[in-house]
Amino acid sequence: MKIFTRTQIQELDNYTIEHEPIKSIDLMERASRAITNAITDRWTPNVPVVVFAGPGNNGGDALAVARMLIDQNYQVQTYLFNITGHLSEGCAANKERLCSTRGNALFTEVTQEFDPPRLEKGMLVVDGLFGSGLNKPLAGGFASLVKYINSSNAQVVSIDVPSGLMTEDNTYNVRANIIKATLTLTLQQRKLSFLFAENQQFIGELKILDIRLSKEGIEKIEAQYTTIEDKDIYPILKPRDPFAHKGTMGHALLVAGSYGMAGAAVLATQACIRSGAGKVTVHTPKRNVQILQTTTPEAILHTDREETFFSEAMATDDYQALGIGPGLGTTEQTSIAMIAQIRRAQCPVVADADALNILGTRHAWMQQLPKGIILTPHPKELDRMEGQSLDSYERLTKARQLAEKLQGYIILKGHYTAICMPDGHVAFNTTGNAGMATAGSGDVLTGILTGLLARGYQQREACLLGVYLHGLAGDLAARELGEESLIASDIIRFLPKAFLKVKK
Repeated sequence: MKIFTRTQIQELDNYTIEHEPIKSIDLMERASRAITNAITDRWTPNVPVVVFAGPGNNGGDALAVARMLIDQNYQVQTYLFNITGHLSEGCAANKERLCSTRGNALFTEVTQEFDPPRLEKGMLVVDGLFGSGLNKPLAGGFASLVKYINSSNAQVVSIDVPSGLMTEDNTYNVRANIIKATLTLTLQQRKLSFLFAENQQFIGELKILDIRLSKEGIEKIEAQYTTIEDKDIYPILKPRDPFAHKGTMGHALLVAGSYGMAGAAVLATQACIRSGAGKVTVHTPKRNVQILQTTTPEAILHTDREETFFSEAMATDDYQALGIGPGLGTTEQTSIAMIAQIRRAQCPVVADADALNILGTRHAWMQQLPKGIILTPHPKELDRMEGQSLDSYERLTKARQLAEKLQGYIILKGHYTAICMPDGHVAFNTTGNAGMATAGSGDVLTGILTGLLARGYQQREACLLGVYLHGLAGDLAARELGEESLIASDIIRFLPKAFLKVKK
């Protein structure tokens, strides 16, 4: 599903109005009907409602919702803020319609001073002050009103976007001046800012309402950001040749583990094997041999000359993919061997964990990374590589720019893991859960990605499929085991079921 910017949202509205065709006021009526239905599905007419409407089209939606709720016998107080004396065309039309209904005595148009109504527990506030068109932080009276609403015990429904929250970049926003919604009823599609962890406090529960904007318009408008859905994954899957043998299904090489960190190598190796590669070789220090042979007998073992750390790069001519980093350590000798290994690679490379930590302290080495490389940082690892970020939007921007500069793939891990591609496109994953916030989960992802690359998937396909399967396996594990007790090896255990689910 595409995620549109503030300007593209307006472009899609205009396209719908022109090509359906439909009048702007009628499209507003359609949206308001969907919002009203969502409210009446959850709150009964005995809940007092206070509607705050701004002067733009978001306020027009709010006024229409107030009218529709009154028609269904809700007790509604409506406040329209017309401080500048200018209303949008849709807002003005819905003001007139509201004032023509019974219950118009509970309508107040605020032009100067405002005496706010008492907001109590058991009341519902409909926030229609500002929507997706907002491009600067709230200030003055609107900021005071937001703070007043947030300090109350009333439940809050925000129309499209919580007032004060911008649809994309909130790096320099004033967070005290953003509505904290109980429920956000967003129109047609998610907004980019909804995908960032620090904004969840404002969004509350999210419900996406289909208001039937033009499907043709959605297809025509190019989007830099998308979400990965079920329908995007099935076409990527490669059928398994009935006459295949281990020699034709790809040979993966994992360089992982140091003394005391053999578990990272085990998890990455087991996940790689479970991802369909015909053969998996793991290069690891001598001290890890017994652990790996005991836990993962399917793997081929290649031991480093050192007892406790990785010290020498291997030739990769016989391998179709290289995964490097899990549990590797960051000593000077290991660091030099790591960059040498990546430079010698004649196959696609996945770099994770300590490989990223090494790059984070040796920024000049970034220039030596091959095109098409896949880096899988969590936020702190990316900050070490690209500098501290003030918020998730700035961090995502840096990840996207890094992918373009390297002509590689940056998988920025999180609740909505972002796959940043060489062409500037970003795809957000929609699978996964909080139970996966556990040690070793990233090692499993590295193994999955490396296995898929060895199996013959191109980097873009491997990133989309690998991240989706990783999250889906975690979801299936959480469904059976719960989130609290989920561990990384559970993700591997449920990986076969994730493959089966995608194939179905």
